[in-house]
Amino acid sequence: MKFSGRELEFGERTLIMGILNVTPDSFSDGGDYSSVDRAVEHAKEMLRDGADIIDIGGESSRPGHTRISTEEELRRVIPVIKRLREETNAIMSLDTIRAEVAEEAIKNGIHIINDIWGFQEDKKLADVAAKYQTPVILMHNHVGNEYDCDVVEAIKKFLMESVKIAKSAGVKDDMIILDPGLGGFGKTVEHNFEIMCRLGEIKDLGYPVLIGTSRKSIIAKVLDVPPKDRDIGTAATTALGIVQGMDIVRVHNVLANVHAAKVTDAIIRRN
Repeated sequence: MKFSGRELEFGERTLIMGILNVTPDSFSDGGDYSSVDRAVEHAKEMLRDGADIIDIGGESSRPGHTRISTEEELRRVIPVIKRLREETNAIMSLDTIRAEVAEEAIKNGIHIINDIWGFQEDKKLADVAAKYQTPVILMHNHVGNEYDCDVVEAIKKFLMESVKIAKSAGVKDDMIILDPGLGGFGKTVEHNFEIMCRLGEIKDLGYPVLIGTSRKSIIAKVLDVPPKDRDIGTAATTALGIVQGMDIVRVHNVLANVHAAKVTDAIIRRN
């Protein structure tokens, strides 16, 4: 995947996406990196630990979160993007559901758009991605946690509709990454267990796949520990995902998951 003078290579090893929440209310690290200086320093730490991508989020998507204005989201993310563009060579993605925010972020240095509604909330996001030939991460989401069919089949149907929206707007096929939306996003813990066992079916759709299990309910259900004590459990899901062909893992603790990915890759991706 080539874009903006950058490149991501899939298949040789698992790529690590480090989470940078510049929010006061995210479920795991809300408020930890809400100042620009602290956010930038944390991003640099994740890069030193081996992150391939820094994923910046200005609005929490945890259950029960309060929506913020476009202006507030821009106020939170743009200064961080500018600083990282100036001070690092990081590949940066932006976690947003707003076309206006995405376009301004791309103008200031963002390379990838990560939409938790897969272009089905704001279809103008697809137009922005096509205009700037920006790679996109299309995630499955759902209101409520009831489905009229098998949950994995529902995810596949949703994601292929998102792909259709993207391609109809002019996003190239080789600029698309899929995400089944593990954690909340309209799924029970049992749904998440089922999805984790069938990730290969998402991979069979023909696109690179990202998973984001870091510190989420799927781990809390088993370990019953606070979010920041769930990194070892997260590493277990990283390994399980790699075994099923996952290309990117989105995590809070980069170093732990770099180690988990390196060991699993050494076993699974042998030539």
